[in-house]
Amino acid sequence: MDKAVNDGASGANGANGANGASGANQVGQSRGIWSGSWVAERLGVELLGDDSLTDLLGLALRRNPKRAHLLVSNVLGKHVPQSPSVVYGSGFALGRRVRELLGATEARSAVVVGYAETATGLGHAVADGLGHAPYLHSTRRPVPGVARAGGFEESHSHATSHLLLPEDPNLLSGDGPLVLVDDEFSTGNTILNTIRALHERHPRDRYVVVALVDMRSTADQNRLTDFATEIGTRIDLVTAARGTVRLPDGVLEKGQALVAAHERGAVGVAEVGQSVAVAGEPDPAGAVVSGAASAGAVVSGAASAGAVVAGAEQQVGPVVAERGWVTRVDLRWPVGVPDGGRHGFTAAHRRRLETALPAMGARLAEALPPGARRVLVLGCEELMYTPLRLARELEHLVSPADIRFSTTTRSPVLAVDDPGYAIRTRLVFPAHDNPADGPGERYAYNVAGGTFDAVVAVVDSTADTPALHAPDGLLAQLAQHTPHILLAVVPSYVPAASPAPEGPAMLPEPLRGPAFSSYAPEEVGWLLQDLSDVTLEAPTEEREEAIQSGGAHYAESLPVEYQPSEQYQALFHAALETSAARIAHAVGVVTETVLAELPHSRLRSSGGTPIPRPVLVSLARAGTPVGVLMRRWAQHRHGLDLPHYAVSIVRGRGIDANALRWLADRHDPRDVVFVDGWTGKGAITRELAAGLREFEESEGITGFNPEIAVLADPGSCVRTYGTREDFLIPSACLNSTVSGLISRTVLRADLVGPHDYHGAKFYRELAGADVSTAFLDAISARFDEVTDAVDAATKELLSADRTPTWEGWAAVERISEEYGIHDVNLVKPGVGETTRVLLRRVPWRILARAGAGPDLDHVRLLAEQRGVPVEEVGELPYTCVGLIHPKYTRGATGADGKAVAV
Repeated sequence: MDKAVNDGASGANGANGANGASGANQVGQSRGIWSGSWVAERLGVELLGDDSLTDLLGLALRRNPKRAHLLVSNVLGKHVPQSPSVVYGSGFALGRRVRELLGATEARSAVVVGYAETATGLGHAVADGLGHAPYLHSTRRPVPGVARAGGFEESHSHATSHLLLPEDPNLLSGDGPLVLVDDEFSTGNTILNTIRALHERHPRDRYVVVALVDMRSTADQNRLTDFATEIGTRIDLVTAARGTVRLPDGVLEKGQALVAAHERGAVGVAEVGQSVAVAGEPDPAGAVVSGAASAGAVVSGAASAGAVVAGAEQQVGPVVAERGWVTRVDLRWPVGVPDGGRHGFTAAHRRRLETALPAMGARLAEALPPGARRVLVLGCEELMYTPLRLARELEHLVSPADIRFSTTTRSPVLAVDDPGYAIRTRLVFPAHDNPADGPGERYAYNVAGGTFDAVVAVVDSTADTPALHAPDGLLAQLAQHTPHILLAVVPSYVPAASPAPEGPAMLPEPLRGPAFSSYAPEEVGWLLQDLSDVTLEAPTEEREEAIQSGGAHYAESLPVEYQPSEQYQALFHAALETSAARIAHAVGVVTETVLAELPHSRLRSSGGTPIPRPVLVSLARAGTPVGVLMRRWAQHRHGLDLPHYAVSIVRGRGIDANALRWLADRHDPRDVVFVDGWTGKGAITRELAAGLREFEESEGITGFNPEIAVLADPGSCVRTYGTREDFLIPSACLNSTVSGLISRTVLRADLVGPHDYHGAKFYRELAGADVSTAFLDAISARFDEVTDAVDAATKELLSADRTPTWEGWAAVERISEEYGIHDVNLVKPGVGETTRVLLRRVPWRILARAGAGPDLDHVRLLAEQRGVPVEEVGELPYTCVGLIHPKYTRGATGADGKAVAV
C-alpha cells in the first residue's frame, strides 16, 4: 500500500460539495451581500478558492488572543441557524464519499472520530453516511469513573484540551481505517496532534480526514504529506470545498483592536445579556431595551426565571416571562441509548435511535403552539447530533413550517448587526453544565432577531441545572426573543462500569510551534501548559525581596523580559560569530557520546519497525536550544529523526511528574536522555536525581536515567558533556528571544493543578526581536567543518575517566562562606549562570577570573548597566561567578542587608 497523503478525494466541485451548500444562500447571503464582506473590507482578509466558498462560509471576528478571524459555516448548524436537512445532508454526503473511497471491506472496519465541540454532529452524520461505523467524539467534559483513552490539543482554540472517553477501551485499538472529522482545516495542527497521539499508541495503515472546507496553505498541506511519510501511513482527504484564507500582516492586532472598539459600545454591535442599552438587555424595571436585533419581548421584573411547565397542560410554577412560557416535553428517550458519541455510538445504538425518532419527533410537534411557522431547535455545545435528528423529524412532521437548527457554544465571537457580517446577534448566559474548567460565559448566535415563533431547547440532564433556569440563564435569555420555549432533556449517558484503562491516563499532547514557540513543530514538543494570557511578570527587585523573605518561590512569577540595547545585541551577534564553531563542536561531541552509549534503535518486543532512540528531553528552557541542536546533529550526521520534548524542572519543587507520566506512556523510560545547556554547581543535577527517585516510589515507574547530557560541564557534575570549559554560550546572553520566545517555567498552585503540566508563556509580541532560529542555524551551518574534530574528541572522551568530581560544588561552598553569604543557592557559577543573575535577579557582585577575555564582554556590559561591581579573582575554577544579593531589601547593598557604600 502506498504511504502518503491522498488529496484526490477532495472533490470540491463534485455533486456532494454542491449538495452541502444547498440552501446556504438563505443564510449566508442577504440580498446578494456576502456575510464575510464586513470583515474582508476592514481587515483585508480574502477567501480564495472554489466558487462555493462564499456560499459555505462567512466571516466574523473572534474574541480570542490567538487568532483574529473566524470562518463561520452556513451549513454546520453551530453559529448560523440552518435547515436540519441541509446540516445533516452535508455530513451524510461526506460519509457516503468516504465509504466509496474505502470500499466495502475497509468501510466495515472503520471507526469515526469527531471533534468537540463544533464537529460532534457533523462527525456523527459522517458515521451515518459511512454505514455501520462506530462513532466517538472528543469532549471537554471529563466524566468521573470513565478512563481516558487519549487526549490532544487544539492549539489555536480558546479551550484546548480534548479528551477521548470511549466506553469500550478497544474502540480505538483496531487496525482498520480511522476517519477524523472536523468542520474545517485551517492549519491542520489539530489533525497532526490527533494522529500523532493515536498512532503512537495504536499504529494503523490508513487515516481519512474529513471536513466541510480545507483552507490550509500549501506549506500546511506539505506538512501533512511529510508527516504521513514520516510515520509510514496513508492519509486521505475528503472535503466539500477547498481554498485558502489570505491574511495581511498585523491582522491579529488589527482584529483585536476592532473587537475592542466595538465592545466599547460601537454602533451596530448586537449583543444580549450584557450591559444596559445593548439590544435585548432588561433595564432595572424589567423592560427590554429594544434594538435592531431584539424581538421586543418584555420580561416581568417580578417573574421567577426558574419555573417551567411540565407537559403542554400542567403548570408547575410561575412563568419565566410574560411571553416566554417554558414547556417541558418528555421525549421518552430509549433506555440505554447514548445521547451522542461522547462514550461511543455503535451500529446497535443507531438502529434503536432510528426506531425511536419518529415518536419523539411527534411528541415535540404536538407540544408546539398552534400556528407556529418558524421554529428553532437549539442544541447545547457538544450535544449537536440528538437535537439535529429531532429537528429533522420536526421538519418532516410540521411542513410547511420553517424549521431551523443551531446550538449554543463556548466560542466567544463578536456580534455586529450588519448584513455583511456572519454573526448578527449574540445571546450571553452563564455555563449551565458545571464545566470542569470553571464557570464562564456561553453564547447563542443569530437567535435574537430570528423572529422564531418557538424555540425547542434540547439539553442533556447534566446541563439541566439551576443555572439553566436562572434569571440570567439561557431560558430567560430566549424568553426575551420568542413567545414559546419547549425544553427537552435527554438523559446524559454514563457507562455503567468503567473498564480498566489500557495504561496511564493520557495527558494533553505537547504544545508545538508556531502556536506555542517560534521553533518549527518538529524541532520540539513542549510538555507544558500555555499561560500566555496570565500576567505573571513582576519587577526584579520585588521578586527578589519576596523570594528571600520566604513570601514566594522564584517559580511563582516571572521577571520582566530584558530588552537588550543595540550595543548588547551587537555583542550577542559578535559572540555567536566567534563561538559558533566551538559550540558546534561541543554539540557534536555530546550527541556522538549519547549515540555511542545508547544505540539509536532497537526492535519492538514483538518485532517489526525499530523504535527510534534516544528520546531527547530537554530541561526548559536553557536546555531546549541544546536539545534542538543535538537533534539536528543526529539528523545531519546519521539521518536519525530523534523525538525531542521539553519539560519543566524547578529547584526545590522537582521535575514535572505529569510530564514524566506522559513520556513513560509514549516511550520506554530507558530511552530518555535528559538534556541541559550547562552545569553550574550541579544543583539541577541533584534535583533531577531526587525527583526521579520520588517519581519511582510514588508511581512505580522505573527506567528513567538521572544523568544529564550538557553542552558544557565546568562544574564537573555529569558524565556526558561536550566540553568542561567554561565559555560563553550565546544562548545564555538572552532570555526568551533566543529560546523560541518561551518564558522560564512557572509552578504556582492556583494555576497548575495536580494533574496539569507546569506552565510557561509564549511571548508572541517579541517576534520582531527573536533570534532563536538564527542562533540554531548559525551553529548548524558549522557542523560539516567540525566533523573530523568531533570524531577524534569523542573517541578520546569515550575512553577517558569521566567520573564527576563535583569540584564546582566545592568551589561554591568556599565562595559562599568567604563572602559571608552562607547560602549556596545565591552563588551562581559559570558564564551562563552569571548572565542569568544579571538578567533575572538582584546581583550583588560579579567575580571574574583574572585575564578572562571576550567571553565576559556581555557580562561586563550588563554589570555596568546595573551598577554592579566586577571583581577580578586569581584562583577561580570558573570564568566568572555571579553573587545574588544575600539579604536583599530595597536600598540594601551590603551582605548584612544594610545600605553601605560599594
